[in-house]
Amino acid sequence: MEIAETAAALFSERGYEATTVEDIASAAGISLRTFYRYCAAKEDALTPVLTSSVGVLVEQLAGRPVDEPLTSAVRAAFDAPASARRLADPDKARRLIRVMSSVPAIRTRWLAAGRDMQDQLVPVLAARTGATEHSMEVRLLACALIDALSVAMEHWAWQDEPGDVAELTRRALAYLRVDELQAAARG
Repeated sequence: MEIAETAAALFSERGYEATTVEDIASAAGISLRTFYRYCAAKEDALTPVLTSSVGVLVEQLAGRPVDEPLTSAVRAAFDAPASARRLADPDKARRLIRVMSSVPAIRTRWLAAGRDMQDQLVPVLAARTGATEHSMEVRLLACALIDALSVAMEHWAWQDEPGDVAELTRRALAYLRVDELQAAARG
């Protein structure tokens, strides 16, 4: 995770193109050989940041009451201490999201992390709705939730006056009527 956090900081500060693998390794206090033991390429350095964010949100949602509306559960997940730590430095988080959404090689990994998050959310959403993990409705709900989160986060990152990311997320979920989708998945 240290390599990922170092890469994230350097990409945020310098930009992706201006940051070399050598820069990342040096700042992380490791050799190039060690870097390549953990990462096949520069763009892979952020994978742990992406996957740990996935795990935090899924874990937070899994711990929420199953009868709670999904928009409320997501808001509570964002407000949880583990999630709040990720956004402790909003400017840094926004810069990182801008890098992840604008650099094709990293965007590919970000989209893959979103797909992984969808897959991890399916059992959580199935438990919340009482539907099976294989139901189209639960899988569609997971997809809608992740896409709404991604769009809200990217919108937040690119705004001059970004506002509250949790509120933008709530608005995105409300726009998609995610609570109605959750109710429909219950049958």
